[in-house]
Amino acid sequence: MSNPFPHELSIGDVYFSPVLPAVLTAFFAALITVILLNKLKLSRFLFAPAYVFIAIMVLYLVLIDTYWIKF
Repeated sequence: MSNPFPHELSIGDVYFSPVLPAVLTAFFAALITVILLNKLKLSRFLFAPAYVFIAIMVLYLVLIDTYWIKF
């Protein structure tokens, strides 16, 4: 019985976890979100912007894992 979902990604002879592109995508999506929050001056209402960045990144990671890459 074969699983239709990839267990690892290979680039050449190097194998990567499928979590790696999800984490990178979540990081860049969170970065864009934080830049927009800074441009709109909404980040001044946040107590600890560094923690908010990590929280937004985790939310994006969960959404990517749920809807785009199904582990």
